[in-house]
Amino acid sequence: MTTTPDRIDAPAFAVVSGEQVQRALDGREPEVGRLVEEAYRLHGEGESVNPPSYFLRFEDRPSARIIALPASLGGPQRVDGLKWISSFPENTRSGLPRASAVLILNDPVTGYPYACLESSVISATRTAASAALAADRLSRSRPRPARVGFVGTGLIARYVHTHLTATGWEFEETGVYDLSADSAAGFRGYLERSGTKGRITVHDSAESLVRSSDLLVFATVAARPHVHDPAWFAHHPLVLHVSLRDLDPRILLDSANFVDDVEHCLKAETSPHLVERLTGSREFLDGTLYDVLTGRAEVPADRTVVFSPFGLGVLDLAVGRFVHDETVRMGELRVVDGFFHELRRHG
Repeated sequence: MTTTPDRIDAPAFAVVSGEQVQRALDGREPEVGRLVEEAYRLHGEGESVNPPSYFLRFEDRPSARIIALPASLGGPQRVDGLKWISSFPENTRSGLPRASAVLILNDPVTGYPYACLESSVISATRTAASAALAADRLSRSRPRPARVGFVGTGLIARYVHTHLTATGWEFEETGVYDLSADSAAGFRGYLERSGTKGRITVHDSAESLVRSSDLLVFATVAARPHVHDPAWFAHHPLVLHVSLRDLDPRILLDSANFVDDVEHCLKAETSPHLVERLTGSREFLDGTLYDVLTGRAEVPADRTVVFSPFGLGVLDLAVGRFVHDETVRMGELRVVDGFFHELRRHG
């Protein structure tokens, strides 16, 4: 964008494909993790605008939804924008990923959008980076988990595993459980191809996996709780409750609970939302990830710890801006000439 004392020009508009997003992010997991942590810190310090997500639902497709996540991220590199992400769980029956998304970045000076990015990978990346960051910070008061278990073995689980291993995690055993035997087998194949160290075990029940894991990753498409027995968690694992709706309220009431944002997480019938409805209180919450990052909240070593991240639009903006800037740096930005055409107010 160029400026003169009397004129501000509209920015150019570019489209960034999924292939370009992959190239910009490939092998950059530690760097993305730092970006996500900084976004959490800016959000916790009030340097963001992150209004409630808007859910578009369909009477004839009750399992499907499309979600709008508007946000604005401050700091030295401000950016505004919107993620528009669909979740159609029935896609998985044909092998198509459940989620698809685009991310729009807006220039904070003019408000003009300057990029549209394929965002399913950006969304999965920020989710995985958030989970890996939480795993690190929430485990510092306890022995480092040596056995990880994945309940749900789709794209998000794969990205979480990639970010964990890329940021220094090694496990003696990796457990896998999915209602779909084909999906579990596919995830095991990914683990073997990626050179996963230690034993790989495919479990025939969620209970078996939960009881044998120190670190649990729930990454399912569950619409309501399907894990009900607090006794499964008697060994007090660290739980990354990424899919938000897997755990019965009794399990959360028996645990220490951390979220990414209280107002965002306690809605849309997430497990924490169900606890609030059941108890009429938010006293079951022990803090946010920002509280942990800044030392305002202590993480107990003698209880199950559950991290339930709703997913903040500011994280998508941080990663999306990084992808856009990397694509510019690599000289691969595809500008759509003439995208903004009518730019004279009076003709």
